[in-house]
Amino acid sequence: MTKSELIDAIAGRGELTKARAELVVNCIFDAMTEALQRGEGIEIRGFGSFTVRPYKPYSGRNPRTGQPVPVPAKRLPFFKVGKELKELVNQSRAFAITGGKDDEDDEDDEDDEDE
Repeated sequence: MTKSELIDAIAGRGELTKARAELVVNCIFDAMTEALQRGEGIEIRGFGSFTVRPYKPYSGRNPRTGQPVPVPAKRLPFFKVGKELKELVNQSRAFAITGGKDDEDDEDDEDDEDE
């Protein structure tokens, strides 16, 4: 789901215009981003939690030259899925798992060759 699809879903569920739903989504994302920038965690019961994890500096390698490259210390957001969401997603395993475009029927490819 993309951000615009989320805005459409929120506008469709409530009595909100798309512009108002976009404002709501942007406000939520801005508040979450600001909290993570301050190093605070975000916990949404049943959904999951966002935290900021610090990573120490280390020496990496340039894949082309093989030369060592220093990688500085950093802080990155981390999401841990909540128990209820994990169970809901796991219950949906009854649906077939598809791999995307590679799994599509070969018949379509054969038709393209005739053109």
